[in-house]
Amino acid sequence: MAPLGTSWASSEQVRKVFAANRSIGSQPEMALRQRVHKLGLRYRVGTRPLKNVRRRADLVFASAQVSVFVDGCFWHGCPTHFRWPKVHEEYWRAKIETNQSRDRQIDVLLASQGWVTVRVWEHADMDAAAIDLANIVRARRTGLAGRLGA
Repeated sequence: MAPLGTSWASSEQVRKVFAANRSIGSQPEMALRQRVHKLGLRYRVGTRPLKNVRRRADLVFASAQVSVFVDGCFWHGCPTHFRWPKVHEEYWRAKIETNQSRDRQIDVLLASQGWVTVRVWEHADMDAAAIDLANIVRARRTGLAGRLGA
């Protein structure tokens, strides 16, 4: 880790908290994955929905062309829970706004390729989110099979 004086972190504690954030397998993501699996759906984890795009979705249902992102309230600027940090305001504003812009861009790109993107906030009711997701995936699989003549 960088010495405290050269880091954006306001304290050693803050740096450790942010360093511990996982890109795959966060608690909210694991909760959603567990519930979706119990509903009988299978998916890929941390996979690129589109091979030529460097963005990985948390869950990918390739046969249904559904990608799922479990968004953290802080990192993605949740309208309910997010509060702008008081320290290093310019850094965090640029970071969060960049994340939000990238989220919108990937949603548009995936939609242009026939994909449905589902975004689930980390604070969501994961039981309800899993049921909604299962309904979307099953409807997409049925609809895509019908269009392909299968």
